[in-house]
Amino acid sequence: MSRVRIVGGSWRSRLLDVTRVPGLRPTPDRVRETVFNWLGQDLDGLSCLDLFAGTGILGFEAASRGAHSVVMVEQNPRALDALRHAAETLHASQVEIIRGDALKFVQSTQRSFDVVFLDPPYRQGWLERVAPLIGKVMQPDGWLYAESEAPIASLGGWRTVKQGHAGQVHFHLLQGTQE
Repeated sequence: MSRVRIVGGSWRSRLLDVTRVPGLRPTPDRVRETVFNWLGQDLDGLSCLDLFAGTGILGFEAASRGAHSVVMVEQNPRALDALRHAAETLHASQVEIIRGDALKFVQSTQRSFDVVFLDPPYRQGWLERVAPLIGKVMQPDGWLYAESEAPIASLGGWRTVKQGHAGQVHFHLLQGTQE
């Protein structure tokens, strides 16, 4: 089993176990540092959704940096167990872990979020499938973060305003284009 480190906030330098699940790729430290620099180091009072939670590192990083609430959606049972263990270890009462399909969650939830993290398994068309639905769960001035195997200029009604590349990861911060 490998581990991943929280890079900032109140849980800075805490290590989380990464369970072995096919296709699971924790967002690298350097990428997370960049993303949270883009978002601002302090996420006080914001609500976040980690839609394809996997290791949960993006959601735990947001909680560590003051997010008021973080919802993590994950379908894989082994990944879920690791998420629950990490939340218990960190005493992360602001984190809610939901077992379920990402698309069904977005279609059925009545909640909206300030920041949505999308880091789905690669080469399965998840970003394209979730794109038309994502506006339903976003605050009008919210931020969308997406990782993919290739650069993206836009996703549904969201356009890339900042982007980077590290190894096989292309990462993007998007903002809504709706009026």
